[in-house]
Amino acid sequence: MSYEAIKITDGAWRIENGMVRCFLFAGSEKALLIDTGMSDEDLASEVKCLTSLPVMLVNTHADGDHLGANARFAEAYMHPAEFTYYYSENPDRLPPARPLWEGDIIDLGGRSFEVLTIPGHTNGSIALLDRANRIIITGDSVSRAPVFMFGEHRNIRAYIYSMKRLLAMSDTFDTVYPSHGDFPVGIAELRDLIYAAEALLRGELTEEESPFPLHAKLYKSNNVGFYF
Repeated sequence: MSYEAIKITDGAWRIENGMVRCFLFAGSEKALLIDTGMSDEDLASEVKCLTSLPVMLVNTHADGDHLGANARFAEAYMHPAEFTYYYSENPDRLPPARPLWEGDIIDLGGRSFEVLTIPGHTNGSIALLDRANRIIITGDSVSRAPVFMFGEHRNIRAYIYSMKRLLAMSDTFDTVYPSHGDFPVGIAELRDLIYAAEALLRGELTEEESPFPLHAKLYKSNNVGFYF
């Protein structure tokens, strides 16, 4: 499964890899790669075609479709709440996990990202906020594609609080860069996700047929949904 790098703006790319996407941002001193997709192909070489800067890899969370090419890099940064999950899948082939904490600033030189913790989709899910350019990268947590909310690493109540936190901060960003589905999305999707998640907990959403053979049911409201 190949990678397709699509320029967003100068020094910013989305890298499509099947049904998931990664992001690359270049500053004046280093570059930031966010996730490595679901393929184990040589993403590092693809990235070198886009920038000659040293690359810092950050994983928004430890689902397997975000770690596919992690082995091509020397280390991976993520919230420590993801470490157990990260090392539970093929630990021998994964590079060491390094910690990122709430409020950490990733300075690329002329461009920076602030780490925000948004547990729910997984225990250690993070978002990366670029205040200057008014964008936020949210991994799987914000998307028009249905969000996976089943399995031991998910907590829909924590998710609701995290989405409300992002909504309360929405004066700091205009555009959301999701890992799945339509690109980009906006603040309206945050409101829709909060409404849908709360309605799901109240038992107000109707089960729909899932297009995938998952051990979960599909619930949708407006433009968003959950596998739950």
